[in-house]
Amino acid sequence: MSAALGLKAKPIATEPADDDSDISALINRLTAEVNQIAVDKTKSIQQITNQMKMLALNALIESSRAGAQGAGFAVVAQEVRGVGQQVETIARELESQLTKRTGDLVSSIDRMSQRSRGERMVDLSLNAVELIDRNLYERTCDVRWWATDSAVVDCAASPAPAAVTYASQRLGVILGAYTVYLDLWLCDLDGNVIANGRADRFRVVGQNVAHTKWFREAKTLRSGDDYVAGDVENQSLLGNAQVATYCASVRAGGQANGAPIGVLAIHFDWEPQARAIVQGVRVGDADKARVLLVDSNFRVIAASDGQGILSERVSLSLNGQRSGFYQDRSGTMVAFHATPGYETYRGLGWYGVIVCAA
Repeated sequence: MSAALGLKAKPIATEPADDDSDISALINRLTAEVNQIAVDKTKSIQQITNQMKMLALNALIESSRAGAQGAGFAVVAQEVRGVGQQVETIARELESQLTKRTGDLVSSIDRMSQRSRGERMVDLSLNAVELIDRNLYERTCDVRWWATDSAVVDCAASPAPAAVTYASQRLGVILGAYTVYLDLWLCDLDGNVIANGRADRFRVVGQNVAHTKWFREAKTLRSGDDYVAGDVENQSLLGNAQVATYCASVRAGGQANGAPIGVLAIHFDWEPQARAIVQGVRVGDADKARVLLVDSNFRVIAASDGQGILSERVSLSLNGQRSGFYQDRSGTMVAFHATPGYETYRGLGWYGVIVCAA
């Protein structure tokens, strides 16, 4: 278990994707140039054949004036005229076929480029949610470990003033080393906060949290090896800060199979940590991308632009898939990847999402 050092995103390198984009742009440009050359050259051929046909027409006129003496010349003029018509037909067919082929090639390259871009965005979506998963796995380890601390166990067993003071001091020491937490709360089985690590900042001792979802779930944990991972929420008792709360049961003697005597709740300082993840995903400026983390209800819980957190819901078209990308009606590309979980942390059904403007 490592001390919390903040979330350091290790984004997927974008250089190969940039190279792919440059190559696609180069092929598109060269194809367009070939197409333009074909059009220009066929127009030149058509101009020449028009001149040949005009010369053949003039020759026919002159041969008719010459009468019998111009009969042989008239045959040659007709042949020249026929050749001109054949060349014109070939030129038109060449222009039609070349422009169709180059048009098909450009369309294929565009589709390949879009697919490559979409797959890259899916990978980056996975990168974002996976980094969160790995970090939150450590949070589940932390809460189960600290719930066995002797100061915490003794205070839960007998919350006398001296035990409360010592437990608070101990929780404060932990907070000094693990800077990604806002506060740590020790609660009795009735949901009363009996000690916390930042008593000078958050006066929560005596508050009752029995109504919260995370406390109710924590009371039903079967052993000290189990934990509760709460959804991201604004916690009014912590200045309305965005937190992800993790809980473990405190048990008699600090033993996993001991009788439950309390609940330890640790409040992960969500907003700055999640922001570091989504803003660390290296999408290119040209992608005009918004990187998101959304919960199982598609509620935005982190956004690279800082907008809509805990209030906006994203409409995702999953089509039964855990990952993929698509374009909506406006042409916006949406890429997503479901949480894979990490070790014993199964995840909460969250998704990494990247929205690229058209």
